[in-house]
Amino acid sequence: MSGQLAAAEPYATRFETEVTSIDGKRVWLERSYFYAESGGQPADRGRIGDAEVVDVQLDDGEPVHVLAEEPSFRVGRRVLCSIDWSFRMYCMRAHTASHVLYGAGRRLLEDLGYGGFDIGEEKVRVDLETSTEIDDETLIELNELVNRAVWESRPVSWESVPVAEARERDDVAFNEATEDGALRKGRVRIVTIGGKDENGNGGTGAGTGGFGRNGAGPKVVTSSGGDEPIGDGSGSGLGDDTWDVAACGGTHVRNTREIGPVTVLGRSNPGEGLTRVELAVGPAAIERRTTEKRAVFDAKRTLGASIADVGEEVTRVVDDREELADRVATRERQLAASRLTGEDAWVIERDGDSDGDGDGDGDENGETWLVATVGDLPVDPVSDAVREHTGPDGDDPVDADVVVVVALGGDETTFAVVGSAAPEVQPATAVLEELGAEFGGGGGGSDRLAQGGGFDAAPERIGRYLDRE
Repeated sequence: MSGQLAAAEPYATRFETEVTSIDGKRVWLERSYFYAESGGQPADRGRIGDAEVVDVQLDDGEPVHVLAEEPSFRVGRRVLCSIDWSFRMYCMRAHTASHVLYGAGRRLLEDLGYGGFDIGEEKVRVDLETSTEIDDETLIELNELVNRAVWESRPVSWESVPVAEARERDDVAFNEATEDGALRKGRVRIVTIGGKDENGNGGTGAGTGGFGRNGAGPKVVTSSGGDEPIGDGSGSGLGDDTWDVAACGGTHVRNTREIGPVTVLGRSNPGEGLTRVELAVGPAAIERRTTEKRAVFDAKRTLGASIADVGEEVTRVVDDREELADRVATRERQLAASRLTGEDAWVIERDGDSDGDGDGDGDENGETWLVATVGDLPVDPVSDAVREHTGPDGDDPVDADVVVVVALGGDETTFAVVGSAAPEVQPATAVLEELGAEFGGGGGGSDRLAQGGGFDAAPERIGRYLDRE
Protein backbone atom coordinates (compact mmCIF):
# COMPACT_ATOMS: atom_id res chain seq x y z
CA MET A 1 0.00 0.00 0.00
CA SER A 2 1.42 3.39 -0.96
CA GLY A 3 1.43 6.28 1.51
CA GLN A 4 0.77 6.67 5.21
CA LEU A 5 -1.08 4.16 7.41
CA ALA A 6 -3.53 6.91 8.35
CA ALA A 7 -4.56 7.19 4.70
CA ALA A 8 -5.00 3.42 4.46
CA GLU A 9 -7.05 3.25 7.69
CA PRO A 10 -8.59 6.73 8.09
CA TYR A 11 -11.12 5.53 10.71
CA ALA A 12 -8.40 4.22 13.05
CA THR A 13 -8.21 6.63 15.98
CA ARG A 14 -6.85 4.53 18.88
CA PHE A 15 -3.94 2.11 18.74
CA GLU A 16 -1.18 0.67 20.90
CA THR A 17 2.43 0.60 19.76
CA GLU A 18 6.05 0.81 20.89
CA VAL A 19 8.17 3.95 21.17
CA THR A 20 11.27 3.43 19.03
CA SER A 21 13.09 6.76 19.40
CA ILE A 22 12.90 10.08 21.25
CA ASP A 23 14.72 13.33 20.51
CA GLY A 24 13.53 16.02 22.91
CA LYS A 25 9.89 16.64 21.96
CA ARG A 26 10.16 14.52 18.80
CA VAL A 27 8.95 10.91 19.01
CA TRP A 28 9.12 7.96 16.61
CA LEU A 29 6.74 5.01 16.90
CA GLU A 30 6.96 1.42 15.68
CA ARG A 31 3.60 1.88 13.99
CA SER A 32 1.58 5.07 13.67
CA TYR A 33 -1.86 5.97 12.43
CA PHE A 34 -1.26 9.69 12.91
CA TYR A 35 -1.45 11.51 9.58
CA ALA A 36 1.69 13.54 8.87
CA GLU A 37 1.20 16.87 7.11
CA SER A 38 1.39 16.29 3.39
CA GLY A 39 -0.04 17.46 0.09
CA GLY A 40 -2.13 20.27 1.55
CA GLN A 41 -3.70 18.24 4.37
CA PRO A 42 -2.69 19.27 7.91
CA ALA A 43 -1.28 16.88 10.48
CA ASP A 44 -3.43 14.98 12.93
CA ARG A 45 -3.78 16.06 16.55
CA GLY A 46 -4.06 13.78 19.55
CA ARG A 47 -2.07 12.14 22.36
CA ILE A 48 0.71 9.59 22.80
CA GLY A 49 0.25 8.28 26.29
CA ASP A 50 -0.31 11.37 28.41
CA ALA A 51 1.59 13.67 26.01
CA GLU A 52 -0.18 16.03 23.59
CA VAL A 53 0.73 15.72 19.89
CA VAL A 54 0.80 19.17 18.28
CA ASP A 55 2.33 18.29 14.90
CA VAL A 56 3.31 15.32 12.75
CA GLN A 57 5.88 15.60 9.95
CA LEU A 58 7.48 13.13 7.56
CA ASP A 59 11.21 12.45 7.92
CA ASP A 60 12.58 10.08 5.27
CA GLY A 61 9.06 8.81 4.79
CA GLU A 62 8.50 8.12 8.49
CA PRO A 63 6.09 10.10 10.69
CA VAL A 64 7.76 12.18 13.40
CA HIS A 65 5.42 13.17 16.24
CA VAL A 66 6.06 16.58 17.79
CA LEU A 67 4.83 16.87 21.37
CA ALA A 68 3.81 19.93 23.36
CA GLU A 69 6.49 19.03 25.92
CA GLU A 70 9.12 16.35 26.46
CA PRO A 71 7.48 13.00 27.25
CA SER A 72 7.61 11.08 30.52
CA PHE A 73 7.78 7.70 28.74
CA ARG A 74 11.03 6.15 27.47
CA VAL A 75 12.18 4.31 24.36
CA GLY A 76 10.93 0.73 24.34
CA ARG A 77 7.73 1.51 26.26
CA ARG A 78 4.38 0.55 24.81
CA VAL A 79 1.97 3.47 24.67
CA LEU A 80 -1.70 3.95 23.93
CA CYS A 81 -2.20 6.55 21.21
CA SER A 82 -5.40 8.46 20.49
CA ILE A 83 -6.17 10.70 17.53
CA ASP A 84 -8.51 13.68 17.73
CA TRP A 85 -11.47 12.12 15.91
CA SER A 86 -13.30 15.41 15.35
CA PHE A 87 -10.38 17.00 13.52
CA ARG A 88 -9.49 13.77 11.66
CA MET A 89 -13.07 13.45 10.43
CA TYR A 90 -13.16 17.10 9.37
CA CYS A 91 -10.02 16.57 7.27
CA MET A 92 -11.46 13.38 5.77
CA ARG A 93 -14.65 15.18 4.82
CA ALA A 94 -12.82 18.22 3.51
CA HIS A 95 -10.34 16.19 1.48
CA THR A 96 -13.04 14.08 -0.13
CA ALA A 97 -15.05 17.25 -0.83
CA SER A 98 -12.08 18.62 -2.77
CA HIS A 99 -12.12 15.49 -4.97
CA VAL A 100 -15.87 15.86 -5.48
CA LEU A 101 -15.28 19.46 -6.56
CA TYR A 102 -12.62 18.36 -9.05
CA GLY A 103 -15.05 15.76 -10.41
CA ALA A 104 -17.62 18.51 -10.86
CA GLY A 105 -14.97 20.57 -12.65
CA ARG A 106 -14.37 17.70 -15.06
CA ARG A 107 -17.98 18.02 -16.16
CA LEU A 108 -17.96 21.81 -16.62
CA LEU A 109 -14.44 23.01 -17.47
CA GLU A 110 -12.18 22.66 -20.50
CA ASP A 111 -8.50 21.62 -20.37
CA LEU A 112 -8.77 20.89 -16.66
CA GLY A 113 -5.62 20.25 -14.66
CA TYR A 114 -4.97 19.93 -10.93
CA GLY A 115 -2.85 22.64 -9.31
CA GLY A 116 -3.02 21.64 -5.63
CA PHE A 117 -5.23 22.14 -2.60
CA ASP A 118 -5.14 23.12 1.06
CA ILE A 119 -7.36 22.35 4.06
CA GLY A 120 -7.84 25.27 6.45
CA GLU A 121 -9.84 25.58 9.64
CA GLU A 122 -12.64 27.54 7.96
CA LYS A 123 -12.34 26.71 4.26
CA VAL A 124 -10.78 24.43 1.68
CA ARG A 125 -9.15 25.77 -1.45
CA VAL A 126 -8.66 23.85 -4.70
CA ASP A 127 -6.43 25.25 -7.44
CA LEU A 128 -7.61 24.42 -10.95
CA GLU A 129 -5.68 24.77 -14.20
CA THR A 130 -8.25 25.54 -16.88
CA SER A 131 -8.84 27.72 -19.92
CA THR A 132 -12.50 28.12 -18.92
CA GLU A 133 -13.45 31.35 -17.19
CA ILE A 134 -14.96 30.45 -13.83
CA ASP A 135 -17.59 33.14 -13.36
CA ASP A 136 -20.40 33.37 -10.80
CA GLU A 137 -22.71 31.15 -12.85
CA THR A 138 -20.00 28.48 -13.09
CA LEU A 139 -19.51 28.63 -9.32
CA ILE A 140 -23.24 28.05 -8.86
CA GLU A 141 -23.11 25.05 -11.20
CA LEU A 142 -20.06 23.65 -9.38
CA ASN A 143 -21.85 24.06 -6.06
CA GLU A 144 -24.93 22.26 -7.37
CA LEU A 145 -22.93 19.34 -8.80
CA VAL A 146 -20.89 18.94 -5.60
CA ASN A 147 -24.00 18.75 -3.44
CA ARG A 148 -25.70 16.35 -5.82
CA ALA A 149 -22.69 14.04 -5.62
CA VAL A 150 -22.87 14.18 -1.82
CA TRP A 151 -26.60 13.41 -1.89
CA GLU A 152 -26.08 10.51 -4.30
CA SER A 153 -24.05 8.64 -1.66
CA ARG A 154 -21.25 7.66 -3.99
CA PRO A 155 -18.69 5.16 -2.65
CA VAL A 156 -15.11 6.27 -2.08
CA SER A 157 -12.32 3.72 -2.40
CA TRP A 158 -8.56 3.60 -2.74
CA GLU A 159 -5.94 1.23 -4.13
CA SER A 160 -2.24 1.12 -4.93
CA VAL A 161 -1.23 0.74 -8.58
CA PRO A 162 2.10 0.95 -10.46
CA VAL A 163 3.05 4.53 -11.32
CA ALA A 164 3.46 3.63 -15.00
CA GLU A 165 -0.11 2.33 -15.10
CA ALA A 166 -1.47 5.49 -13.47
CA ARG A 167 0.38 7.70 -15.96
CA GLU A 168 -1.20 5.85 -18.87
CA ARG A 169 -4.76 6.17 -17.58
CA ASP A 170 -6.67 9.15 -18.93
CA ASP A 171 -9.19 9.02 -16.10
CA VAL A 172 -6.60 9.63 -13.35
CA ALA A 173 -5.92 13.18 -12.18
CA PHE A 174 -2.20 12.91 -11.44
CA ASN A 175 0.07 15.85 -10.62
CA GLU A 176 3.35 14.41 -9.39
CA ALA A 177 4.52 17.84 -8.21
CA THR A 178 1.65 18.13 -5.69
CA GLU A 179 1.00 14.46 -4.89
CA ASP A 180 4.43 13.16 -3.88
CA GLY A 181 2.80 11.79 -0.71
CA ALA A 182 0.85 9.33 -2.86
CA LEU A 183 4.02 7.83 -4.34
CA ARG A 184 5.99 5.01 -2.76
CA LYS A 185 8.41 2.48 -4.25
CA GLY A 186 7.18 2.82 -7.81
CA ARG A 187 3.52 2.69 -6.86
CA VAL A 188 0.90 5.38 -6.46
CA ARG A 189 -2.25 5.50 -4.35
CA ILE A 190 -5.41 6.11 -6.39
CA VAL A 191 -8.63 7.40 -4.79
CA THR A 192 -11.85 6.75 -6.68
CA ILE A 193 -15.28 8.28 -6.16
CA GLY A 194 -17.55 5.80 -7.85
CA GLY A 195 -21.07 5.63 -9.20
CA LYS A 196 -24.43 5.53 -7.46
CA ASP A 197 -26.91 2.68 -7.35
CA GLU A 198 -30.41 2.73 -8.82
CA ASN A 199 -31.76 4.33 -5.64
CA GLY A 200 -29.16 7.07 -5.67
CA ASN A 201 -27.08 5.29 -3.03
CA GLY A 202 -23.48 4.34 -3.50
CA GLY A 203 -23.48 0.94 -1.84
CA THR A 204 -20.28 -0.20 -0.12
CA GLY A 205 -17.66 -0.03 -2.86
CA ALA A 206 -14.88 0.93 -0.46
CA GLY A 207 -13.25 -2.41 0.17
CA THR A 208 -13.22 -4.28 3.47
CA GLY A 209 -13.00 -2.94 6.97
CA GLY A 210 -16.27 -1.03 7.41
CA PHE A 211 -16.89 -0.07 11.02
CA GLY A 212 -19.82 1.33 12.93
CA ARG A 213 -23.12 2.12 11.29
CA ASN A 214 -22.59 2.55 7.52
CA GLY A 215 -18.88 2.15 8.15
CA ALA A 216 -18.72 5.68 9.58
CA GLY A 217 -17.05 5.67 12.96
CA PRO A 218 -13.66 5.47 14.68
CA LYS A 219 -11.90 2.14 14.94
CA VAL A 220 -9.46 0.77 17.51
CA VAL A 221 -6.40 -0.91 15.97
CA THR A 222 -3.78 -2.82 17.94
CA SER A 223 -0.16 -3.15 16.97
CA SER A 224 -0.52 -6.87 16.35
CA GLY A 225 -1.05 -8.12 12.82
CA GLY A 226 0.81 -8.17 9.54
CA ASP A 227 2.78 -5.57 7.68
CA GLU A 228 -0.28 -4.05 5.99
CA PRO A 229 -3.08 -2.21 7.85
CA ILE A 230 -6.47 -3.84 8.29
CA GLY A 231 -9.02 -2.94 5.58
CA ASP A 232 -6.83 -1.13 3.07
CA GLY A 233 -9.80 -0.05 0.98
CA SER A 234 -8.60 -1.78 -2.18
CA GLY A 235 -11.03 -2.13 -5.06
CA SER A 236 -11.64 0.80 -7.33
CA GLY A 237 -15.41 0.57 -7.75
CA LEU A 238 -15.09 2.03 -11.25
CA GLY A 239 -18.11 2.30 -13.49
CA ASP A 240 -19.48 4.21 -16.43
CA ASP A 241 -20.58 7.05 -14.17
CA THR A 242 -17.50 7.16 -11.93
CA TRP A 243 -17.30 10.65 -10.46
CA ASP A 244 -13.54 11.13 -10.02
CA VAL A 245 -10.25 9.24 -9.99
CA ALA A 246 -7.12 10.90 -8.62
CA ALA A 247 -3.67 10.16 -7.23
CA CYS A 248 -3.82 11.12 -3.57
CA GLY A 249 -2.10 10.29 -0.30
CA GLY A 250 -4.69 11.83 2.06
CA THR A 251 -7.45 10.52 4.30
CA HIS A 252 -10.97 10.14 2.97
CA VAL A 253 -14.46 9.12 4.02
CA ARG A 254 -15.83 5.90 2.53
CA ASN A 255 -18.98 7.45 1.07
CA THR A 256 -19.76 10.96 -0.14
CA ARG A 257 -22.81 11.13 2.14
CA GLU A 258 -20.38 11.35 5.08
CA ILE A 259 -19.05 14.69 3.77
CA GLY A 260 -22.12 16.52 5.04
CA PRO A 261 -22.91 20.17 4.27
CA VAL A 262 -20.73 21.74 1.56
CA THR A 263 -20.95 25.15 -0.08
CA VAL A 264 -18.73 26.84 -2.64
CA LEU A 265 -17.55 30.21 -1.31
CA GLY A 266 -15.84 31.99 -4.18
CA ARG A 267 -12.84 32.14 -6.46
CA SER A 268 -9.55 33.98 -6.88
CA ASN A 269 -6.49 33.92 -9.14
CA PRO A 270 -3.36 32.81 -7.22
CA GLY A 271 -1.17 32.74 -10.33
CA GLU A 272 -1.09 32.64 -14.09
CA GLY A 273 -3.27 29.89 -15.50
CA LEU A 274 -4.76 29.03 -12.10
CA THR A 275 -8.19 29.62 -10.63
CA ARG A 276 -8.60 28.98 -6.90
CA VAL A 277 -12.03 27.78 -5.85
CA GLU A 278 -12.80 27.89 -2.13
CA LEU A 279 -15.43 25.84 -0.34
CA ALA A 280 -16.58 25.30 3.23
CA VAL A 281 -17.42 21.97 4.84
CA GLY A 282 -19.49 21.31 7.96
CA PRO A 283 -20.33 24.14 10.40
CA ALA A 284 -18.62 26.77 8.24
CA ALA A 285 -20.77 25.67 5.29
CA ILE A 286 -23.92 25.86 7.41
CA GLU A 287 -23.01 29.36 8.59
CA ARG A 288 -22.38 30.50 5.00
CA ARG A 289 -25.68 29.06 3.82
CA THR A 290 -27.46 30.83 6.68
CA THR A 291 -25.82 34.13 5.72
CA GLU A 292 -26.75 33.70 2.07
CA LYS A 293 -30.35 32.69 2.87
CA ARG A 294 -30.76 35.65 5.24
CA ALA A 295 -29.47 37.99 2.51
CA VAL A 296 -31.89 36.53 -0.04
CA PHE A 297 -34.84 36.80 2.34
CA ASP A 298 -33.91 40.39 3.20
CA ALA A 299 -33.73 41.23 -0.50
CA LYS A 300 -37.02 39.42 -1.14
CA ARG A 301 -38.76 41.42 1.59
CA THR A 302 -37.22 44.77 0.58
CA LEU A 303 -37.92 44.33 -3.12
CA GLY A 304 -41.34 42.79 -2.67
CA ALA A 305 -40.43 39.98 -5.05
CA SER A 306 -40.33 36.20 -4.97
CA ILE A 307 -37.00 34.48 -4.42
CA ALA A 308 -36.96 33.43 -8.08
CA ASP A 309 -37.40 37.06 -9.15
CA VAL A 310 -34.89 38.64 -6.73
CA GLY A 311 -32.07 38.66 -9.27
CA GLU A 312 -34.16 40.29 -11.98
CA GLU A 313 -35.56 42.83 -9.54
CA VAL A 314 -32.11 43.72 -8.21
CA THR A 315 -30.91 44.26 -11.79
CA ARG A 316 -33.85 46.60 -12.39
CA VAL A 317 -33.13 48.56 -9.21
CA VAL A 318 -29.43 48.88 -10.08
CA ASP A 319 -30.29 50.05 -13.61
CA ASP A 320 -32.71 52.63 -12.19
CA ARG A 321 -30.10 53.83 -9.71
CA GLU A 322 -27.45 54.17 -12.43
CA GLU A 323 -29.90 56.07 -14.63
CA LEU A 324 -30.75 58.35 -11.72
CA ALA A 325 -27.07 58.87 -10.92
CA ASP A 326 -26.43 59.83 -14.56
CA ARG A 327 -29.31 62.34 -14.44
CA VAL A 328 -28.04 63.81 -11.17
CA ALA A 329 -24.50 64.09 -12.53
CA THR A 330 -25.81 65.85 -15.65
CA ARG A 331 -27.82 68.29 -13.53
CA GLU A 332 -24.83 68.94 -11.29
CA ARG A 333 -22.62 69.69 -14.31
CA GLN A 334 -25.29 72.02 -15.69
CA LEU A 335 -25.64 73.76 -12.32
CA ALA A 336 -21.87 74.11 -11.99
CA ALA A 337 -21.69 75.62 -15.49
CA SER A 338 -24.46 78.09 -14.68
CA ARG A 339 -22.69 79.19 -11.50
CA LEU A 340 -19.54 79.94 -13.49
CA THR A 341 -21.51 82.68 -15.27
CA GLY A 342 -24.18 83.50 -12.67
CA GLU A 343 -24.48 85.99 -9.84
CA ASP A 344 -21.90 84.10 -7.78
CA ALA A 345 -19.19 84.74 -10.39
CA TRP A 346 -17.15 87.81 -11.09
CA VAL A 347 -14.52 88.84 -13.61
CA ILE A 348 -11.10 89.91 -12.40
CA GLU A 349 -8.47 91.76 -14.39
CA ARG A 350 -5.04 90.66 -13.23
CA ASP A 351 -1.52 91.54 -14.33
CA GLY A 352 -0.05 89.20 -16.93
CA ASP A 353 2.78 86.77 -16.56
CA SER A 354 4.92 87.67 -19.54
CA ASP A 355 8.06 86.47 -17.76
CA GLY A 356 6.51 82.99 -17.52
CA ASP A 357 7.30 82.33 -13.84
CA GLY A 358 3.64 81.96 -12.80
CA ASP A 359 3.64 84.74 -10.18
CA GLY A 360 1.48 87.21 -12.12
CA ASP A 361 4.00 90.06 -11.91
CA GLY A 362 4.65 90.48 -15.62
CA ASP A 363 4.80 94.00 -17.04
CA GLU A 364 2.51 93.58 -20.05
CA ASN A 365 -0.66 91.92 -21.36
CA GLY A 366 -3.00 91.75 -18.36
CA GLU A 367 -5.19 88.68 -17.94
CA THR A 368 -8.90 88.26 -17.48
CA TRP A 369 -9.84 85.73 -14.77
CA LEU A 370 -13.26 84.31 -14.01
CA VAL A 371 -13.78 83.45 -10.34
CA ALA A 372 -16.96 81.77 -9.07
CA THR A 373 -18.26 80.13 -5.92
CA VAL A 374 -20.19 76.91 -6.58
CA GLY A 375 -21.53 76.05 -3.13
CA ASP A 376 -21.50 72.44 -1.96
CA LEU A 377 -21.51 70.84 -5.40
CA PRO A 378 -19.21 67.78 -5.71
CA VAL A 379 -15.79 68.48 -7.15
CA ASP A 380 -16.17 66.17 -10.19
CA PRO A 381 -19.03 68.01 -11.95
CA VAL A 382 -17.35 71.33 -11.10
CA SER A 383 -14.14 70.06 -12.69
CA ASP A 384 -16.12 69.00 -15.79
CA ALA A 385 -17.72 72.45 -16.02
CA VAL A 386 -14.37 74.24 -15.70
CA ARG A 387 -12.86 71.98 -18.35
CA GLU A 388 -15.68 72.76 -20.76
CA HIS A 389 -15.48 76.51 -20.01
CA THR A 390 -11.78 76.77 -20.82
CA GLY A 391 -11.84 74.30 -23.73
CA PRO A 392 -8.89 72.21 -22.59
CA ASP A 393 -9.73 69.35 -24.98
CA GLY A 394 -9.03 71.47 -28.05
CA ASP A 395 -12.47 73.12 -28.16
CA ASP A 396 -12.85 76.87 -28.13
CA PRO A 397 -13.32 78.35 -24.64
CA VAL A 398 -16.78 79.63 -23.70
CA ASP A 399 -15.36 83.14 -23.25
CA ALA A 400 -12.42 83.93 -25.51
CA ASP A 401 -11.33 86.80 -23.26
CA VAL A 402 -11.02 84.67 -20.10
CA VAL A 403 -7.58 83.13 -19.55
CA VAL A 404 -8.13 81.51 -16.13
CA VAL A 405 -11.26 80.08 -14.50
CA VAL A 406 -11.25 79.43 -10.74
CA ALA A 407 -14.20 77.61 -9.17
CA LEU A 408 -14.35 77.61 -5.36
CA GLY A 409 -16.64 75.39 -3.31
CA GLY A 410 -16.92 72.81 -0.62
CA ASP A 411 -18.83 71.90 2.48
CA GLU A 412 -16.60 71.42 5.52
CA THR A 413 -13.38 72.38 3.71
CA THR A 414 -12.82 74.46 0.61
CA PHE A 415 -11.72 73.06 -2.72
CA ALA A 416 -10.58 74.87 -5.86
CA VAL A 417 -10.70 73.84 -9.49
CA VAL A 418 -8.50 75.89 -11.82
CA GLY A 419 -8.68 75.83 -15.59
CA SER A 420 -6.39 77.67 -17.98
CA ALA A 421 -7.25 78.51 -21.58
CA ALA A 422 -3.63 79.63 -22.12
CA PRO A 423 -1.45 77.25 -20.06
CA GLU A 424 1.72 78.49 -21.73
CA VAL A 425 0.99 81.96 -20.27
CA GLN A 426 -0.69 81.09 -16.97
CA PRO A 427 -0.52 77.39 -15.94
CA ALA A 428 -3.40 76.12 -13.83
CA THR A 429 -0.94 74.40 -11.48
CA ALA A 430 0.78 77.75 -10.79
CA VAL A 431 -2.52 79.28 -9.66
CA LEU A 432 -3.18 76.27 -7.41
CA GLU A 433 0.30 76.56 -5.93
CA GLU A 434 -0.33 80.23 -5.19
CA LEU A 435 -3.50 79.35 -3.29
CA GLY A 436 -1.73 76.58 -1.42
CA ALA A 437 1.04 78.92 -0.35
CA GLU A 438 -1.50 81.40 1.00
CA PHE A 439 -4.15 79.10 2.53
CA GLY A 440 -2.51 75.69 2.99
CA GLY A 441 -4.02 72.58 1.46
CA GLY A 442 -2.71 70.93 -1.65
CA GLY A 443 -3.52 69.22 -4.91
CA GLY A 444 -2.25 68.80 -8.42
CA GLY A 445 -3.10 68.28 -12.06
CA SER A 446 -1.92 69.60 -15.39
CA ASP A 447 -1.14 73.06 -16.68
CA ARG A 448 -4.59 73.09 -18.28
CA LEU A 449 -6.64 71.75 -15.35
CA ALA A 450 -5.74 71.40 -11.68
CA GLN A 451 -7.69 70.87 -8.50
CA GLY A 452 -6.93 70.84 -4.81
CA GLY A 453 -8.54 71.07 -1.40
CA GLY A 454 -8.09 71.44 2.31
CA PHE A 455 -7.74 75.25 2.14
CA ASP A 456 -7.99 77.04 5.48
CA ALA A 457 -10.44 79.69 4.26
CA ALA A 458 -14.00 80.01 3.00
CA PRO A 459 -14.56 80.28 -0.78
CA GLU A 460 -15.56 83.94 -0.51
CA ARG A 461 -12.32 84.83 1.29
CA ILE A 462 -10.22 83.07 -1.35
CA GLY A 463 -12.20 84.91 -4.03
CA ARG A 464 -11.45 88.29 -2.38
CA TYR A 465 -7.80 87.31 -2.25
CA LEU A 466 -7.75 86.68 -5.98
CA ASP A 467 -9.54 90.02 -6.51
CA ARG A 468 -7.09 91.94 -4.38
CA GLU A 469 -5.41 93.81 -7.22
